[in-house]
Amino acid sequence: MLAIRFARVGKTKQPSYRLVVSEKGRDLYGKSLEILGNFNPRTDVSQINAERVKYWISVGAQPSARVYNFLVDQNVIPGPKLKISRAKKKKGEEAKAAPAAPKAEAAAAPAEKKAPEAKAEATDSKK
Repeated sequence: MLAIRFARVGKTKQPSYRLVVSEKGRDLYGKSLEILGNFNPRTDVSQINAERVKYWISVGAQPSARVYNFLVDQNVIPGPKLKISRAKKKKGEEAKAAPAAPKAEAAAAPAEKKAPEAKAEATDSKK
């Protein structure tokens, strides 16, 4: 699958991005099919070849969420912006945390119930 993505270039702490078309699984710093433009976020200067962007989208290339919002800002493609979450979550972090708590409580509860029964049995056997 083809993707239109940002590839970071530039010095340390001075980012600049290229707008590239490449295979989804391919390394961004390797070969790309075509460079569609560039963007410098420090100066807000951008150069985009809008005709080529529209061509690649018509061929089936999917822009990433950030690239899509960038193209909407630059009036290259029409449409509403996508909502992008900046919080990075680990896979399964929430799923593991929620079920683990009830199991721990359930395991603790029978242990407490067994303890009084054991005491009662022990006192009965002494009589």
